[in-house]
Amino acid sequence: MKDIGLWNEGDWIAACGSTALIFFLCVGAYAVTQPRQEFAGHPKGLYILFFAEMWERFSYYGMRALLTLYLVKHWLYSDGDANFIYGAYTSLVYITPVLGGWLADRYLGQRKAVLFGAVLLTMGHFLMAFEGNGTGYQNDPALNVFWLALSFIIVGSGFLKANISVIVGQLYPRTDIRRDGAYTIFYMGINVGAAVGTIIAGYLGETIGWSYGFGAAGIGMLLGLVVFVVGKPLLLGRGEPPVPSRLKQSVMGLKLEWFLYVLGFVGIAIIWALIQYQSVVGWLMLLSGAALLIYVLKEAFKLDKDARDRVFAMIFFILLQPVFWGLFEQAGGSINLFTERFVDRAGVPTSLFQSINPIYIILLGPIFGALWPFLARKGWEPSTPAKMGFGIFQMGFAFVVLVWGANSIGASALVPVLFIFLFYLFSTTGELCLSPVGLSAMNRLSVTHMASLMMAGWFFGTAGGNFVAGLLGSIMGEGEGGEMTREAALDVYWSIGLLAIGIGVVVVLVSPLVKKLMHLDKLTDDDVGDDLEGQREAGEPQAAGIHPTTRGA
Repeated sequence: MKDIGLWNEGDWIAACGSTALIFFLCVGAYAVTQPRQEFAGHPKGLYILFFAEMWERFSYYGMRALLTLYLVKHWLYSDGDANFIYGAYTSLVYITPVLGGWLADRYLGQRKAVLFGAVLLTMGHFLMAFEGNGTGYQNDPALNVFWLALSFIIVGSGFLKANISVIVGQLYPRTDIRRDGAYTIFYMGINVGAAVGTIIAGYLGETIGWSYGFGAAGIGMLLGLVVFVVGKPLLLGRGEPPVPSRLKQSVMGLKLEWFLYVLGFVGIAIIWALIQYQSVVGWLMLLSGAALLIYVLKEAFKLDKDARDRVFAMIFFILLQPVFWGLFEQAGGSINLFTERFVDRAGVPTSLFQSINPIYIILLGPIFGALWPFLARKGWEPSTPAKMGFGIFQMGFAFVVLVWGANSIGASALVPVLFIFLFYLFSTTGELCLSPVGLSAMNRLSVTHMASLMMAGWFFGTAGGNFVAGLLGSIMGEGEGGEMTREAALDVYWSIGLLAIGIGVVVVLVSPLVKKLMHLDKLTDDDVGDDLEGQREAGEPQAAGIHPTTRGA
């Protein structure tokens, strides 16, 4: 242990993160051990789900904060290859929940799917702790263990992410006024886990050793699994299989339930092969995305005019996802490397800066949650497409501000850390304008029998954005020796920032036309509310700040 008198900024941040974690754990332990069935007006099962998801986000974001640095520093990948791997990995993490949600809807139920996903995630995060001999990816056979770890995490995320927030909604009747409050509490768990996990795992990984950081993420996921198992009685029987007897039917000599678990491990083997060829992931996404679009259009033309127009509006929203998330996800890729090399961090480990986004979300989320109703009462609330245009505009402006800051000093001087904080501030406000609003619109506009399909399209668009993020990062990593240069990064940041600002302006300008396609004045109660919130369709928040509320957009 380092003497407290010798602590630097990174040590103090890690201590604050650990203190915050202990505080939340104490509050949670107090909540679930009370003799009453409810605590603070909510079922105690909500707090079980809060902490299970908090630990899952702890592990996911702790590992994500280290991944690009680990690829470059430990496995000795070039900057371009590291960004490409990061993009392929995160895109697959966003695709697999579509299948996981479908299997839970049809066969497993949400609780069993979450439990199986948590087991796979725990195994994957612990496998990440095997570093090999440190001689680089070309010489170390332990690289295969690394690919296997990513595969476990990708498939485990598919089973868990699509389902855990669904159980939150199932704790309440559809008309229960506590539902928005419940999702707000759950949403806080997501961001507390993301912030604290990034700080603790990032600190351990960068200051002590990679295996300590990834091991901490594994321990966090294990604790989440334990919480979920121990807290089963508090879930009040929610999230169980739709037809329990069906899981006992025999398929190829196995009970259907176990056959589905075996399929999960087969999926791991497929992903293990796929993740090693990132360009193949891109082509598969392109082809499957085109197929999904064609299928959605085919289904849309079977609907009446108003419902068909709403599908066209939702397709417009989906097509905006790769634009926004392709820029936003630079945070875990090229921005991570830029911060490492070109920013005056004052001794703070690079990965800790990725905790800024979830901290901003915790601070600003309630403000935005109150802002839209306030503007609506005044008659000033922007339409859903206008909000999304503002979100893309702010995301582009975040890059422009960073470039302005970097160019305001000498080419050889380190960029003041203020501009990294500003970058995350504008990207976070952009996220709050686009992500929860978009999810709400998808829930609100979908006809019931296409709700899951359209939500799958939304997350597919998000996955595409993550892959685009990897491509952009790989472009910046084509410098001398495969290393990203300051000049190349700033040139790309300036270009994509201006492009995003332009796209945002165009979206705002065309928003009245898109709003007409939504036919909001003709929506009925059957189309609005919680078609996806707390039912079987997947509406789980996929990242810090994505709040699956279904309040009107």
